[in-house]
Amino acid sequence: MHWIYLTVATLFEMGWPLGFKLASLHHDRMALWLAVSALSMALSGVFLYLAQKAIPISTAYIIWTGIGAVGTFVIGLLMFGDSASFWRIFFATMILIGIVGIEITGSKA
Repeated sequence: MHWIYLTVATLFEMGWPLGFKLASLHHDRMALWLAVSALSMALSGVFLYLAQKAIPISTAYIIWTGIGAVGTFVIGLLMFGDSASFWRIFFATMILIGIVGIEITGSKA
């Protein structure tokens, strides 16, 4: 169950920068998108709190921030036409490799 909490936390972690971006693009609905951002921040933190009760905080936090960052990067590519250069994609992939590496080499000491 705690991994589900962490997955939900990472989804909300992507929600708040998306809300900020949409607020900057849609001034007529800026308050709505800022509220979505604030709610996403709060829910992201709550679900991280729940996840780290059973998942080591070092693992939970790096997954939360890393997947949130890479997910937001992908949203930028797909929704907003952000640059998809080789090096940007390469380094986003390196973040994912680092997250996987930390998880598979972790010990339950």
